[in-house]
Amino acid sequence: MNQIWQCPDGADAVVVLAHGAGAGMEHRNMQSIADALERSGIGTLRFNFPFIDAGRMRVDSKDVAIAAIVDAYVEAKRRTDRPIFVGGHSFGGRMATHAAAEGKLAPAGLVLYSFPLHAAGKPGIERAAHLERIGLPMLFVSGTRDALAELVLLEPLVRGLPRAELYLLDTADHGYRIKKRERASDEDVFAELARATRRFVDRVMRD
Repeated sequence: MNQIWQCPDGADAVVVLAHGAGAGMEHRNMQSIADALERSGIGTLRFNFPFIDAGRMRVDSKDVAIAAIVDAYVEAKRRTDRPIFVGGHSFGGRMATHAAAEGKLAPAGLVLYSFPLHAAGKPGIERAAHLERIGLPMLFVSGTRDALAELVLLEPLVRGLPRAELYLLDTADHGYRIKKRERASDEDVFAELARATRRFVDRVMRD
């Protein structure tokens, strides 16, 4: 399994960061997330799902994806004794929740960037049916323009989960592209994402 370990000196937590369906661990968004987390004192372990390393377009089955996440989690535990969180962007984050729901790993919490609640133009919550089986703290970081997670569905869903919270990125879409003229804040969207993650991680580690 190809991996990238990006952990600054003094980091007090690590996120196993799984990529989405459209690109691998070296995609600019994955790099931007890892860099922003590093600046916030959080390390990352990125990896490719098998379908990326094989050059395939079709994503791996759930079982194969879960196995890859578990392998990455085990590798992170081998590398560090810091608290380990698991998650990722889009498909990667969704597969991480399945791994947690099936009891395949026991991280400190889940960090879910652009959780793909439904396909674009096909709103529904069927993909989230397993989330109620997860007792871990969960952070959802979603853009207000995410076409794969309509807020009218995502907000009540997260409120109904016992240990979950939602952080919204103003004007961001599924890939965290923003509308600068409409966005109230001039903070970089990835810096804001990292700030929300840092706050969540600190709270989980205090508890």
